[in-house]
Amino acid sequence: MISSAREAELRTFAGLCLEARRTATPLTAFPAGVEPVSFEEACFAQDTMAAALEPKGSVPARAWKIGAPASDATPAFGPMIAAWIVPGGSVYAGQRIRLRGLEAEVAFKLGKALPPRSTPYTRAEIIDAIESCHPVIEELEAALPVPSQAPKFTMVGDLQMHGGFVYGQAVANWQQIDFTKERVTLAIEGKIEVDRVASNSAGTDLLRLLIYLANEGAARTGGLEKGSWITTGSWTGNSFATAGQSVKVEFATVGKVSVKFA
Repeated sequence: MISSAREAELRTFAGLCLEARRTATPLTAFPAGVEPVSFEEACFAQDTMAAALEPKGSVPARAWKIGAPASDATPAFGPMIAAWIVPGGSVYAGQRIRLRGLEAEVAFKLGKALPPRSTPYTRAEIIDAIESCHPVIEELEAALPVPSQAPKFTMVGDLQMHGGFVYGQAVANWQQIDFTKERVTLAIEGKIEVDRVASNSAGTDLLRLLIYLANEGAARTGGLEKGSWITTGSWTGNSFATAGQSVKVEFATVGKVSVKFA
């Protein structure tokens, strides 16, 4: 349980992160005592930032990122921002685009709502709720100059480096895809930087993550709305582009998606 005094400190942290991101001016230090020191505090900071960027009722459906460090590890999740979601082929521009981090991912869009309930949703019910499956690029940004060097919960609290989401065309018959054999490449300016197979750190049972989000995650999310995007972790680790560069991700079966930086 976070005290009201501690919530005020975490709101200060969130506000500083938002301003640093807005102005693309990385924070080299925070005031003493405001950085998150637990996963619970980091989630509070994430949700505070998301609420500032998406006031209640301003978007029809929330978007979420979820992943895990291993196939048997407890997943962690956080919000994505609707205004930062764009279709493949878009150009990312604006002052807030500084880091230009890149992750190749597989995402799902819900065609049915999954509201909180006392009985856990089954795998079959989750599959039935999925409208489509897509190749995506998660674009990474941060209030921190070098996020990988920051304390863990500081980085997690800063929206876990989320900065944008680029989705490709839906893939047909996604339920028949063998993700244990799925190959992905990530290319910057036509040069392949990453080439991997079955490389998601959370494992290749992507539905495990959606089941967790719909059930254990409901207390935080308030349930999943129809139209929600859910992306399921990086297959390529972190790569970084620079201004003016084009990026292309191509999965063997899931498909391809691209983005360009202004």
